[in-house]
Amino acid sequence: RCVLKELESLGKALYGAKLIAQRFEVRNCSHHKDPVSGSACLLSMIEEGNPHHFFIATQDQDLANKVKKKAGVPLLFIIQNTMVLDKPSPKSLAFVQKLQTNQLVPEHQKQSIVQLKEKEGLAKREGDGRRKRKRAGGPNPLSCLKKKKKKTQEGQEPSAEKKKRRKRKRNRVKAEAAVQSVQKNEEE
Repeated sequence: RCVLKELESLGKALYGAKLIAQRFEVRNCSHHKDPVSGSACLLSMIEEGNPHHFFIATQDQDLANKVKKKAGVPLLFIIQNTMVLDKPSPKSLAFVQKLQTNQLVPEHQKQSIVQLKEKEGLAKREGDGRRKRKRAGGPNPLSCLKKKKKKTQEGQEPSAEKKKRRKRKRNRVKAEAAVQSVQKNEEE
């Protein structure tokens, strides 16, 4: 609401921006009666750790720098007609790292959990659910055999000629059959 009020106060120069802003869902802020500037309103909405998971889309560098100082607030901006999601700020990265270290369970607690599960009979048995992993085999044994050398003897040459003869015979048979059919047609 504060952004819409600010756009109305800036006049006709930003009338198009006001129409675009009105299309989106209007979120209620704590400044109902006395509106503040748009950037101050946006900062107040993300102040308590961004509980509604808002993204901030802005071209204002001052607002962008203030947003980067807060953890867990994604920042969008436009470069040459393309919307760009800024990389996480160092503050956000440090916050995530802190959360991960707090969530880790100490080793002695893990061991006590395993012991309690064994006492209650809830522990998984090693032989029941495990499958033997299939390992990658070696090369195909047939591909490792030595290549047989081709012998160039007289015995192989006639077989090559036989193949040629067969082809010639087939061609002759076809040609002779065609000649015979032509001769029959001429006789009739």
